[in-house]
Amino acid sequence: MEVFVARQAIFDRRRKLDAYELLYRANGAVNEFDGSENSAATKQVISSTLLSLGLDNVLCGKKAFLNFDRHLLFEGAYRNLPRNTIVIEILESVEPTQEVIEICREIRKQGYTLALDDFVWSPSLEPLADLAHLIKIDIRQTSREEQSRLIETYQPRGIAMLAEKVETHEEFEWAWNAGYDLFQGYFFARPVIVRGHQIPTLKTNCLRLLRETQQQDIDFRRLAQLIREDVSLAHKLLRYSNSALLGRREQIDSIGRALMVLGEEGIRRWVALTVLPSLATDKPGELVTLSIVRARFCERLAQLSGLPIQDKAFLMGMFSVLDALVDRPLNEALQEVNVAPEISRALLGTAPDRDSLACIYLLTRCNEFGDWEQVERLSQLCGIPAGAICDAYLEATRWAESTMHAAC
Repeated sequence: MEVFVARQAIFDRRRKLDAYELLYRANGAVNEFDGSENSAATKQVISSTLLSLGLDNVLCGKKAFLNFDRHLLFEGAYRNLPRNTIVIEILESVEPTQEVIEICREIRKQGYTLALDDFVWSPSLEPLADLAHLIKIDIRQTSREEQSRLIETYQPRGIAMLAEKVETHEEFEWAWNAGYDLFQGYFFARPVIVRGHQIPTLKTNCLRLLRETQQQDIDFRRLAQLIREDVSLAHKLLRYSNSALLGRREQIDSIGRALMVLGEEGIRRWVALTVLPSLATDKPGELVTLSIVRARFCERLAQLSGLPIQDKAFLMGMFSVLDALVDRPLNEALQEVNVAPEISRALLGTAPDRDSLACIYLLTRCNEFGDWEQVERLSQLCGIPAGAICDAYLEATRWAESTMHAAC
């Protein structure tokens, strides 16, 4: 069975990662389900994908929001899931009948967290709202006046309010000032661009190192000198080159030896992994996680496609959030680092039709948004078995976690 799973980050008021919403589809032939078909697909994902692969591999210790329709509620699919990890998100399509209210009351009594998805107020929803721990509001479909009214109505009852579809920094700032408790969307990857903005010295040094490693032929002597000038970088390089991640047995105790062992592509990878967290010191931590997951996922997709572009695909995923890290338009940020033209074209959307890197990047983004129809179309275009995408994504999340410890 082909299974697609993706996750979308949910942040708290400090812009710290609070949870993930898991998005899924379990039938490669059908992109939309009704009734029991939808329930069967979701139950299959819960049992075979989430539990067999392990929630920790997907969530890395965070909570998971899972969508539940009427059928899943009544069939008790939640009973297989840990109470302290899962948030049962009741879809807006669920009619608040007396039977639904009773089952939700029982679910809450058993210690599960209940959330109402895409909440639009009506008197009939009040009994469900009284049982909910959390209410999600689509800020793009609800007027700001109505959002403020809902926050003032439900927060005093002890109900957490979550703003979803937060796509820009301006929207995040408004939602934060309005009093929302949680935020979901891609606002952190779309920065406010301030013309004439000066990049801090630390970020300038990081960009200089990135630029040095993006030259067609790396100057090992020059690079070693740059690293020796920064004790922290030297320490990180030696720790990374000696880590279990690379599977080396002999001890590496010099910068020159470490650079020789890594080779040009290994150096580019290490520098990107090391520098990006430094660029993100004033950004949400999930931004770095996103870049590393994307890098590994793009690399794995390139491998699955059978194309010899794995190294470029890795750097493409890594640099896809560079604009957010340095608060500059992506085209300027990529020029600053001297990224390879084919990578820049893929990220900027200027690549020719059927370009392999561009196809892989678009497939990655569609997977993040849960656009499974496009995921399937693009996977066929790239020559990747659709059933392998879920495994590749889960492996990328695990790899990102272990790599961040080794590189940083």
